[in-house]
Amino acid sequence: MKRASWLISWIGETDLLCAEGRLREQLGPIASAVSAHSRFDCIHLLTNYPFERSRTYCAWLEQTTGCVATDLYHVELSSPINYAEIYEKVSAELKQARLPREEVELAFHLSPGTPAMAAIWIMLAKTRFPARLIQTSQQRGLEQVDFPFDLASDFLPEYLKRSDDRIERLTDGRQTAPEFDKIIHRSLVVAREVERARRIAAFDVPVLVLGETGTGKELFAEAIHASCRRSPKPFIAVNCGAIPKELANSELFGHKKGAFTGADRERAGHFRTAEGGTLFLDEIGDLPLDTQVRLLRALQEKEITPLGASHPAKVDVRVIAATHRDLQADVAAGRFREDLFHRLAVGVLRLPPLRARGEDLNLLIDYFLERINADAAMRSEAQRKEISPEARKVLLAHAWPGNVRELYHTLVRASIWSTGTDVTADEIREALLVALPKDDAQILGRALHKGFDLQGLLDGVAHHYLVRAMAQTGNRKKQAAELLGFSNYQTLTNWLRKHGLENEDNNE
Repeated sequence: MKRASWLISWIGETDLLCAEGRLREQLGPIASAVSAHSRFDCIHLLTNYPFERSRTYCAWLEQTTGCVATDLYHVELSSPINYAEIYEKVSAELKQARLPREEVELAFHLSPGTPAMAAIWIMLAKTRFPARLIQTSQQRGLEQVDFPFDLASDFLPEYLKRSDDRIERLTDGRQTAPEFDKIIHRSLVVAREVERARRIAAFDVPVLVLGETGTGKELFAEAIHASCRRSPKPFIAVNCGAIPKELANSELFGHKKGAFTGADRERAGHFRTAEGGTLFLDEIGDLPLDTQVRLLRALQEKEITPLGASHPAKVDVRVIAATHRDLQADVAAGRFREDLFHRLAVGVLRLPPLRARGEDLNLLIDYFLERINADAAMRSEAQRKEISPEARKVLLAHAWPGNVRELYHTLVRASIWSTGTDVTADEIREALLVALPKDDAQILGRALHKGFDLQGLLDGVAHHYLVRAMAQTGNRKKQAAELLGFSNYQTLTNWLRKHGLENEDNNE
């Protein structure tokens, strides 16, 4: 007996936009799969979008493709990237449909939805709910995805164990704020800091978040605030490095009218604005010493004295401080008060740089690209972008001194500049902002991972210095060759050709 063919898929933003006529001449992933397939006997769609919008999509799908009547199921998710929650909810839906069954051949569609949703389909297809995996694209149409068995056997048991651990945490009575799910990660080093942050959130103590620029310090602070008892009250973020030193006391603690020249009205200050909530002081190491004294008193005595006031005022504020600096070195150098350091460093988080999160890089690339595509889809002329394998190698080889923030903005630039649907390696190289390395660690401290490309790293270094030498000498090869230590300019010419830099503007 022929087995019935069932399509099971999330509804994605691109699907909805196509149905609403906002992406011209496109069907979207689901309709493309239905149109290309001989015929699905059942189409089972999951959605975390508003039900009416999704129901309108189903009607459009049936009318456009002539498919069978669709079954639509609304799934409430706290976050579309919460792996454990997606795993739990999808498993429940499939069991509700009395799956798996011998008489039914399942097809899970990977293209719609978030990368987290696609990852869960892969896990379920290779374990509890055997299924074909399919994907669609404008360039290649409908394809079956062949997931290597050896990878599945090595990877999925550990992945499922982590997912089960997260499900247990969700059901053991401990409440985890959805905001922690905004911290996209798979690496154990980040998972450890997330768990510490979750524990710290339950205690009303100061927190010190340490990490390089762009590692997500404010994101952690927001998550801590959102999951603690102060969450209904304000979260006020202040960049201490952006405050002029002479105004720091006024900005933080407020002032009375006439307290100093130009104080023509009273100012509450950030402490009183954050009353009952959380005050996030980013780049705490940039505060002047006299302001550090006032901050210490605010932490110890829970009171502040606005400039020009004769009496202190009580405040109830949790302080989360952050810095990219080595505060202990600043303490030793007399730039930061030791007593304030110890008062702040009750709950300490150390966020790793992106180069130390090798297994997270691919995850973040996919997550950010999905976000960029969703944002771009609101424009009629937008093209959905994909990262070519060669471009991904360039991304994996980069040191990311600006960390997650640099990665996101690089992908935005590359998506804007890319003329096709696939972002190329050259377009990624153009989008990267190449900076001079501060020290050898930028090159020698690269994370080793399966996608590591030593030759690509060496080529990147060569490309960087070739460009600098030619720019510094006005494209004069003889002078550039001398700067680079080549014995003659013919050798330089060969290097320029190898790295695609030889052009008619170059001269001897």
